[in-house]
Amino acid sequence: MNYLMGIDIGTSSVKTILIDERGQMVASETESYELSHPFPGWAEQNPDTWWTATIKTFEKVLNHINPQKLAGIGLSGQMHGSVFLNKDMEVLRPAILWCDQRTSEECDWITDHVDKDVLQQRVGNKALTGFTAPKILWVKKHEPHLYEQIKYVLLPKDYIRYKLTGQLATEVSDASGTLLFDVSKRTWSKEMLQQLDIPENWMPPVFESQIPSTRLTKELSEKFGLKDNLQVVGGGGDQAAGAVGTGVVEPGILSVSLGTSGVVFAFSEEFLIDEENRLHSFCHAVNNKWHTMGVMLSAAESLRWWMNNVGQEEQEVGRKTKTDAYELMCAAADDASVGSNGLIFLPYLMGERTPYADPDARGCFIGLTTRHTKAMMTRSILEGVAFGLRDSVEIMRELNIPIEQIRVIGGGAKSKVWRQILADVIGAEVVTLENVDGPAFGVALLAGVGAGLYNDIESACEKLVKVVDVMKPNQENVKIYEDYYTLYKQLYAKFQTTFQELSRLEKKY
Repeated sequence: MNYLMGIDIGTSSVKTILIDERGQMVASETESYELSHPFPGWAEQNPDTWWTATIKTFEKVLNHINPQKLAGIGLSGQMHGSVFLNKDMEVLRPAILWCDQRTSEECDWITDHVDKDVLQQRVGNKALTGFTAPKILWVKKHEPHLYEQIKYVLLPKDYIRYKLTGQLATEVSDASGTLLFDVSKRTWSKEMLQQLDIPENWMPPVFESQIPSTRLTKELSEKFGLKDNLQVVGGGGDQAAGAVGTGVVEPGILSVSLGTSGVVFAFSEEFLIDEENRLHSFCHAVNNKWHTMGVMLSAAESLRWWMNNVGQEEQEVGRKTKTDAYELMCAAADDASVGSNGLIFLPYLMGERTPYADPDARGCFIGLTTRHTKAMMTRSILEGVAFGLRDSVEIMRELNIPIEQIRVIGGGAKSKVWRQILADVIGAEVVTLENVDGPAFGVALLAGVGAGLYNDIESACEKLVKVVDVMKPNQENVKIYEDYYTLYKQLYAKFQTTFQELSRLEKKY
């Protein structure tokens, strides 16, 4: 029996899994770490924290098999983060992450100075604060002493690739999120690099996701008893990898990730763009395919924030009864009425990306009265995140993207209550899968294609990705949520100026 490893470098943890060639889970290990916020709107991590966590989980999962039977490794990771290396391959500063909002001025400059056709028709995306390119410009302006030392710029998973293999590489799905990539041609954009005065040789070689792009170092192979020249495939950015892991490799199936961020992901046979660039248009981790994607910045993060601040009772009960505190909180929310008794939550706790590219957006409860309870407020958070995800779904409907089924992944997908709310708000069937480790499972499958265990990723997904639970929309709730969503859509415009003023005051004082 051959085995495959998937490693996912997440925002809050590294998860490493082993599956056998039949797709069955053999081992799974997670190592957590913290996110640093040195200033309001900033988000950073030390890349070597990821490496320490990777090696710990790597070693633990290998204890479950004969290491000589490991056939391949796939890498996934949080997108857009920037790891700056000098000529000695040393990390120059903490990585600036996808949710960091410091680069609004750089994004404005890119929007004003870069050829709009290149941005819209080739790169396929707006200049947004989360992307890699404006982070490079920020370092150039604010940390010129470090900028002068840059030799390479890597994405998070590709820094781990370098540590595992001693080689530099990336792949098309993750590179698509840098704003430096020609998504239509699946190669680095010479136009963007030239217009931003970023050396092309800072960018690693780029491969299709299932291609064995690098091999494990001899030192690591010997240390862990692995076979020589073990292949590491290109892998994928976390969302494209998660889509492979959930079988979103054909039209009609959407994936929704209820992780720290919330992502709506749709497969496309061709490079498809929204003319207003409200959605991202990226390369898929499937060979020569693409995807469109909407992203909200605070999905399950909204519930985590709520739990951290008001969930002490649930956490205490959970410790005593060995019950998940989030399960307790969501169970109480299930007893609250649909629409949370006239309460709406705007989930813009870290700014927003889709459909409002606004780092100044703020979260808030609208409609609070003395009769609102904690359970009602919890439900309004679950509903508000679902409304935010529907924003992306509605744009996809405008583009005539077929939506027959939604496959939900991420920590929030564990909540039956939240899944039902999602089905009712979007008005579509929501399913969960046998394997919930979407990105790690997806890149393990890509490793299997690279190792020759599967003919292609489509046939692997058809055989190995299995639906285990189906939530159909409650039509009575669908009608109620239609009214609430109509109101929800109006609220951002009403508060946009207020958000900007609050952001100005926060920075001033």
